[in-house]
Parts: sequence; structure tokens; C-alpha cells
Amino acid sequence: MKEETLNLKTLETQSFRQFDLKKKRRTGESIIQTLLFLAGILSIFVTIAIVYELGKEAMLFFNDPDVTLGKFFGTTKWQPGIGQYGIWALVSATLVTSFIAILISLPLGLASAIYLSEYASFKARSILKPILEILAGIPTVVYGYFALLFITPILKSIIGEQLQVYNMLSAGIVMGIMILPLISSMSEDALSAVPRSLREAAYAMGATKVETSLQVVLPAALSGIGAALIIGISRAVGETMIVAVAAGSGPNFSFNPLDAAETMTGHIARISGGDLSYNSIDYTSLFAIALMLFLLTLVLNLISQWIVNRFRERYE
Repeated sequence: MKEETLNLKTLETQSFRQFDLKKKRRTGESIIQTLLFLAGILSIFVTIAIVYELGKEAMLFFNDPDVTLGKFFGTTKWQPGIGQYGIWALVSATLVTSFIAILISLPLGLASAIYLSEYASFKARSILKPILEILAGIPTVVYGYFALLFITPILKSIIGEQLQVYNMLSAGIVMGIMILPLISSMSEDALSAVPRSLREAAYAMGATKVETSLQVVLPAALSGIGAALIIGISRAVGETMIVAVAAGSGPNFSFNPLDAAETMTGHIARISGGDLSYNSIDYTSLFAIALMLFLLTLVLNLISQWIVNRFRERYE
């Protein structure tokens, strides 16, 4: 009887301890869940606050009697101080520099990602990947002067006098170098996530390493690579210091990369550095440009989400 009583007490003690541990775990999980929920709510609130502030100030610009949507979207000269409101003078430079940046970063980033994922040894990957990602830590103003003082003279010696001192070509090339680690790292992660079984099946069918990499692994990782591309474009569209230093300081509607032009972010940086009166047309125009930039980035992110959902490969 004594032994049975002791066994019952031991079982009761163990059950109480297990219940106490479960209660503590549930309390900890509830706290973590609450913190994560608050973090999500905070991010949504910040986004709504940004949109509200941009929209409120941009409406002051569009409420001006001299400003119309026809002038804003239908003309190509931007000088709000003298009644010229053609946003395409700034949008064209933004698109040209971003397009050049993607032309540089996409093939180089994809090639480096394929090498790191499919060809490099573990030791080589552990050395090369951190070196590549060092490029992401360089201040963008340094990239700007690198474009102006190093890339532009080289291009000028090749192209000739057609290339202006401030030009979109050198700015776009250096922007491509800047976003190269982003595209390379995200693409490498997407390639590494492809199941090993697909590679082994391709090898069993007699495919070479190059054929497996390009015809099996690359299509399987297309959704991640597409997302990396769109995020890289968004990063290029929002870049400020490189274009402010190397691309030019005057709105110019031109798709010639050899010309000087000013992007939306470069114009905001230049104008906001001066003395602007609150509620003046120049002041409110900055928020109209920022809202346009926000909408452009939002569209790119929506496209990214569509690409991910459309081409995502599911493996069971």
C-alpha cells in the first residue's frame, strides 16, 4: 500500500510539472504571438500614414488652378515655378537609368548565382558570397562619385564627345553594380531551394551539368528569380545619390542614355535642399513626384507578387 501511495504521489507530481510546463509554454507563445501581431499592425499603420501624408500634400499640388492632369501626364517639360508640369521629363530619366541598371545586374547576378549554387564548392561559396555582398555595404554617394570620376571618363574615351559629363549611362551602369548583390543573393537562394531530386533525375537522363543548370534548375527557380528582378528594379527606381551626382541636375525628357537628365529621386533631393516656402507650388510638387514614385514602386511589387504566384513550383 505504501509503495502504491508513493507511486500515485509521484505520478501526480509529474503530471503537475508537465501541466506547469505546458502552461508556461502557452504563456510564452501567447506573448510572442501578440508581439508579432503588433509588429504587423505597426507596419500596416506606417504604410497607411505614408500614403496619407503623400496624398494630403499632393492634393495641394493638384488643387492648384493652374495644374491639371492633362498637363501632368500629357506634357514633357517640368518647371513648376513657371507653369510647366510635365512629369514625363523626370519619369523618362528614371526608366532609362533603371533599365540600364537591370541590363547590367541581371545577367551578371544570374551568372554568379548559378555558379555559387551549382558549381562552386562549399569553401569557394563561403569566400565569394561575402565578398560579393560587400558591394551592398558601400555608401551610394561613393557609387555616385565612382560613376562620375571613373566610369564616365572611360565611357567618354570609348564613345567620344557625344557623351556628356553628366549622363544617364554611367549612372545606370553603377546602379547595376550596386544592385548586383541583391539580385545575385536572392537568385542563389532560389536556385539552392530547388530539390536535389530534380538534379539527380536530370543526370540520370544523361543531361550535362550545364543542361541541368539551365534547363532544369533555372526554370524551377523562376519565381524566386523573377521576384529578385522586380525587387532589383524597385531598388533602382528608388535610388537617389548615384543619379543626383552622376546623371544630371535638370529635368530633360530624353531616352538617349548619353544625355544628362534628372530622375524623380534626384529632383526631390536637389529641390528639397533649397529654401522652399510651405504650400508653394515647388514644395507641393515634391509630394506629387513622391506619390508618383510610390505608385510606380507599388505596381512593380504587385507585378512581383503576380509572378511569384503564377510561376511558383510546388514540391511535395
